Amino acid sequence: MSFMSSHLAIAMLLLHPTGAPETAQGAARADEPQHGVYDDHGKRRPINFPDAPDGSRILSADLHTHSVFSDGHVWPSIRVEEADRDGLDALALTEHLEHQPKSADIPHPDRNRSYQVAQREAAANKTEAVMLINGAEISRGMPPGHVNAVFLEDANKLRVDDAEGAVLAANDQGAFVFWNHPNWLPQAPDGVAKIFPFHQKLIRAGKLHGVEVANGTLDAYSEHALGIALEYNLTILGTSDIHGLVDWTHNAGNGGHRPLTLVLAKDRSPAALKKALFAGRTVAWINDDLIGRSENVDQVFKSCLTIKPMAYLPKSSVMEVSLVNSCPLAFTLKNEGVRTFHNVTDVVRVERYNNKLLQIRMNDETKSLQLDFMVLNTQVRPREHLRGSLIADVSGLTRDVSLTRPNASINTASK
Repeated sequence: MSFMSSHLAIAMLLLHPTGAPETAQGAARADEPQHGVYDDHGKRRPINFPDAPDGSRILSADLHTHSVFSDGHVWPSIRVEEADRDGLDALALTEHLEHQPKSADIPHPDRNRSYQVAQREAAANKTEAVMLINGAEISRGMPPGHVNAVFLEDANKLRVDDAEGAVLAANDQGAFVFWNHPNWLPQAPDGVAKIFPFHQKLIRAGKLHGVEVANGTLDAYSEHALGIALEYNLTILGTSDIHGLVDWTHNAGNGGHRPLTLVLAKDRSPAALKKALFAGRTVAWINDDLIGRSENVDQVFKSCLTIKPMAYLPKSSVMEVSLVNSCPLAFTLKNEGVRTFHNVTDVVRVERYNNKLLQIRMNDETKSLQLDFMVLNTQVRPREHLRGSLIADVSGLTRDVSLTRPNASINTASK
């Protein structure tokens, strides 16, 4: 490839780094239900992640939401359409069991009602791509605080006097049970998530399975909750805990997104989703931050970023590559490897659905390129980032030693 043709290819990649314009609706599989097509003002709103290197599907799930059937502000049909617009794979309806501030206006003795309405509206509008999950929020003082149960058969059976009885009733239905916002200031005034003997008892008995480390209503990440999850082998979760509109709260449709749980599942089905949750194969996603166990975060990192070798600069051992981001979040990376950059510093940012042009000093290496990064927008332990590597085969590129390198060739093509 010539110097000019390589730069033409790079220019095209900069325009459409993932092979599709920013207005594309995403890449759902042809044999699966499709999300609706909406006018989101020319923005690429749907959340889509490529499959993980180990073959897992990366499913996006919001397992903590509210509607007017507890203290939310919208009808369940709005929750369903928001999820469809966002390209979510799964949405749980999790109304407060005890906290019912609208009971005078919307009396509903059946705590499954929000889920039933959502199902009905989804069927009427043929919204088939979002898996709807019945859930509930056990809302008590600390301990245990607030606890979500999802994959419920009947939320009414959790309406018992004591909190432990409610958690056990959820487990009797095979539900996945997790501790909500343990750093919520009304129950943790110092902002520090603390585990109580009550929680420890449930964990020992296998009745408490996960904990939120990121919550959208709080707009917060809790490093202490992450520490608890790792110490007690709990599944790591991020949720929106949405009460108002996703668009208003999280700027959805204009580059923002609700906090979510990314679930590494065998396939796109409720059974596979549930199994992966119990297995702890999750990553919490809030803003551009990925939070979870290193092995899970690494799978997401490697599914999102790939190295595309372009060409050597004339009469040099400096190779141009495009670092392509196929995911809906930006990555901030610090180079820690033996290969150094010719055109930028060691800290680079790759925007969502975009790419970054790098010029790599290859020296005598001609067969493969390995870039070793500290991924600064990740947390795999409190205050500890993922260290991950990307590898590409570059044996097909030929160094051009016949040309004298023009002075103009030292410009930074990363613009």
